[in-house]
Amino acid sequence: MRGPLEGISPFLQPIAHALLQAREEVNDMMVGFPDEFLAIKPMEMASPGFHLQHLTGVLDRLFTYATGAMLTQKQLDQLASEGKLLSKDYNVEVLLSAFNVQIDKSIQQLSETDEAALTEQRGVGRAQIPSTVIGLYTHAAEHTMRHVGQLLVTVRILKG
Repeated sequence: MRGPLEGISPFLQPIAHALLQAREEVNDMMVGFPDEFLAIKPMEMASPGFHLQHLTGVLDRLFTYATGAMLTQKQLDQLASEGKLLSKDYNVEVLLSAFNVQIDKSIQQLSETDEAALTEQRGVGRAQIPSTVIGLYTHAAEHTMRHVGQLLVTVRILKG
């Protein structure tokens, strides 16, 4: 049986651990969370729906930049839609599923990343802000955990 970190460079395993921890925490905290609370912004904080969309989107975008690619129009449209109620399918189950799929894709990409590429330069965004492959992966993990913490606080407030 293959473990979740098998084949991942030791340099990238802390990033993979953070992403797996984020998935576990997000899925646990959203158990029993009502769909009708997804768009609520308590005390003007970001809504739980925004955090769930953003967690998925930021991983997708930063991992795309790590490959050296630019964002697609679909990714740009998803960025613009974060936090917006787009359809009846805007519910906890759909948002968690998208997040879980993105974690799986991210872990897969980490396992396919050659250690020799970690210090390669990468440009971020239209301005091509300089970074490196490992810099983008590290930022993705840090940014993910920051939003997990914010989501946790917001969910606890809304659950009362």
